[in-house]
Amino acid sequence: MQAFSSHRKELLNDLKTSRYEGLSSQEAENRLLANGFNSIESDAPDPIWKIFLHALSEPIMIILWFAIALTISNSLFEFFVAENAKHGLEAIYEALVILIVIFINAGLTSWQSYMAQKSLNALQKMSHRQIKVLRDGDWQKIDAKQLVTGDIVEVRMGDFVEADLRWLSTSELQVDESHLTGESQAVLKDNKLLPANTELGDRSNMGYSASVVVNGSGIGVVTATGMETELGKIAGLIQNTAVKQTPIEITINQLTRRLMILAAAVVILALAYNLIKEFVSTGQLTIADLFENVSGAIALAVGAIPDALPVVLSIVLTVGARQLAANNGLIKSLNSVETLGATTFIASDKTGTLTKNEMTVTRFYANGVNYEVDGNGYEPVGEILPSSEMGENYDYQKFLLSAVLNNEAAIQKNSVGNYVPLGNPTDVSLVVLARKAGLIRETLLNQTDGIDYDILRILPFESQRKMMSTVLKCGPSSYKLLTKGAPDVILNKAASIQIHGQFQSVDSARPMFDQQILDFAHDALRTIAVAERDLTEEEALHASQEELENDFKVLGLAGIIDPPRPEVRQSIKTLHEASIQVIMITGDHAATAREIAYRLGIVSDRDVRVVTGSEIEGMSDKQLFDLVKPIRVYARVAPAHKQRIVKALQQHHEIIAMTGDGVNDAAALRAANIGIAMGINGTEVTKDSADLILLDDKFTTIQKSVAAGRTIFANIQNFIRQELTTNVAEVLSLLFTTFLITAPIGHISEVTPTLTTLMVLWVNMISDSLPSFSLGYDEPEHEIMAEKPRDTAKSILSDHMWTRVLIRGFFMGLQVFLAFLWAASAGYQIAEAQTIAFLTLVFGQLWHVFDARSSRSLFHRNPFSNPYLLAAVLFAAIASLTVTMLPFFNTLMGTRPLTWPIYLAVIFLPAIPTLVLSGMKEFWEIKIW
Repeated sequence: MQAFSSHRKELLNDLKTSRYEGLSSQEAENRLLANGFNSIESDAPDPIWKIFLHALSEPIMIILWFAIALTISNSLFEFFVAENAKHGLEAIYEALVILIVIFINAGLTSWQSYMAQKSLNALQKMSHRQIKVLRDGDWQKIDAKQLVTGDIVEVRMGDFVEADLRWLSTSELQVDESHLTGESQAVLKDNKLLPANTELGDRSNMGYSASVVVNGSGIGVVTATGMETELGKIAGLIQNTAVKQTPIEITINQLTRRLMILAAAVVILALAYNLIKEFVSTGQLTIADLFENVSGAIALAVGAIPDALPVVLSIVLTVGARQLAANNGLIKSLNSVETLGATTFIASDKTGTLTKNEMTVTRFYANGVNYEVDGNGYEPVGEILPSSEMGENYDYQKFLLSAVLNNEAAIQKNSVGNYVPLGNPTDVSLVVLARKAGLIRETLLNQTDGIDYDILRILPFESQRKMMSTVLKCGPSSYKLLTKGAPDVILNKAASIQIHGQFQSVDSARPMFDQQILDFAHDALRTIAVAERDLTEEEALHASQEELENDFKVLGLAGIIDPPRPEVRQSIKTLHEASIQVIMITGDHAATAREIAYRLGIVSDRDVRVVTGSEIEGMSDKQLFDLVKPIRVYARVAPAHKQRIVKALQQHHEIIAMTGDGVNDAAALRAANIGIAMGINGTEVTKDSADLILLDDKFTTIQKSVAAGRTIFANIQNFIRQELTTNVAEVLSLLFTTFLITAPIGHISEVTPTLTTLMVLWVNMISDSLPSFSLGYDEPEHEIMAEKPRDTAKSILSDHMWTRVLIRGFFMGLQVFLAFLWAASAGYQIAEAQTIAFLTLVFGQLWHVFDARSSRSLFHRNPFSNPYLLAAVLFAAIASLTVTMLPFFNTLMGTRPLTWPIYLAVIFLPAIPTLVLSGMKEFWEIKIW
């Protein structure tokens, strides 16, 4: 049974309620217990402990868990088999440090996600609205969450419709349903029976949850609450839409899997080689031989992966999220920060996103003259100027007087001093226009030193008549009828039209007036005609509506538009320069959508094709796929159409950002690669579906966010290059020792690793990761918005990045091995030789980080332009030197103090590979390194 196609009495009987008594309190309570609160369910965010557990099981952490298992096995062997407590204790220390590293990684990653969710919760409005409801025969105010089906409710101008209602009685009731339909024009409501096939946007006898009453009043019966409302159905659709992985998640996951396979292969290869070598030389293989080689295998396992990658990635993305916040963009998912930089299409709702959702008179035609109107929104400030130079400026006072006195809307200042509308949006636009000319309805009706205006009768707007009229007494004995409405209807009932101070017959003046209507329509302006008629006292007091609304004297024509946001055109131009296409998806009419798109620069041709919702409805998915890519404007679309458009573009391997503010946008926002919601005017359902929330509701913030996303990805590439170069150097330095040292050298045996496991961890977590995450503060190396969006199908290590990592990592690792080999040949003890290798690696990667900042070479970037990087490098250098001098770290990490000449050598000599390779690249322009 559909409420809109059921007779009111039949519906009330079916809902077991009374129009004049409402529900009893007991029955309302029973229904509340049975059906639940009148609220929209949303996906509950994961608790922080669940996020933490997920972070512990990240693929890159598995290698560290494997390293812990090896370390514990080694410690057990040393304690209970070899009976070497010293080595067993060292293994325990290693396991504990690796465990701490895992928990630090997981803790920081989960904390960032938790704080992002907390920021969103702070943004969301938690107010509980009240609604007037009839229960036990008495009208009372209750929390809107307590509404149940069958409740009788009353709403007035400014109220929210808190559930789905069937209207039982209305009085000039007009409701803004733009959050559902995308239409900025308020809908006139009535209580008439409708056919069963009536579309949602045409159901004039229904009120829908989260709509706003902009004029009049109404009484209705609740037909649906919570998730059963139209709003709830959309919320359910959102929850059933799968969450897509972001491009950076896909890229990092692919990289991690490859690194894990590579790490496992390297560890197995090195361990197998050492064991085979041992068997060949001795003819036997013992458990002791196995565990003698475990320490080197653990160091290789730890060195083969960038174990700081999750936390550094999280920190770099957090830095990007803070940069977005500084530009009024709140990012909910850290991984979505980078997605903005890969965006190829921005699909935007029109009303409230590209436009201001503020109906405004921008032109009017009165007394034969065209006028332009300045000003923004509801602020009653702006000039009224003739459209062209004229010898005489004819009077438009009659036009404005009629428009403002035949009007029940108003504007008033809110608590922060901004003007807000009260009433029908079209009427509000006329009130603002009149205020710009100094005419205020309340002042005119209450003035004592001018004409005494007195409203005698109001004939409210009706969709059948398409007009509103007011009977006015002007002074002691003059009476007038003031009328406004659809131009064609007014003209068909008109006797004359005012032109240059004279009233000319309709037959002679109408062609000129009709041309004005066409001109306004061409500019996407909605038109409303304003007229008057002189009345006798008898007519004013007793004539019927049909008798009054005839023989009009037409005073003029108002052109009204929901104006584009002023900053949007430049933002769209910048996005086009960045090879990002902008498409407009709206519920508005095709002609209006096309003109707005042309004005904003979305299209360059006024004759561009506009695809309507009815056309999409008749298309198969294949037909839409073939059509969708070149289309830039869609009109009269439903929420399901928006999702189909987004999915069709995604099938072309496009990265889609979808913007919107209404509930009708929410499902498409969830389906898009990145959803962008309005923070001020957006509904809570839309914000919950979005990845990015614009705190200032400005489209230009999207442009800044795209630039930030591209910068973030460039910085992520730089830090991954830095991390992987260090990992390659660590692995190669260990492998060189494994394969090239086949006999003892001085105090160094053939199974002594170049670096201890904790030295490798120190490099990965301290001396490498701190400078790496400070790369997140780097400014773009060049004009980043002049580039095309990155191809998400390409590896993050494409464009010769792999070769740069391998070549520079090879020379850095070779230098570490040569430093270790020299120390062994010079007679240094094991710990001293490993310390020399350790510091050679530390300072090698600290020098390299300045080269990793640039896609060209370090000579193209000012080394002092990033103070965070300088501070991180200085801290890492001092800390790394310190751990070689303090007894505690000597015991924990196996380091030893060195002489000052050696310290100077390990600080400056590691700069040679970076400087030489960068110089060769600069001089010969060799791309591969």
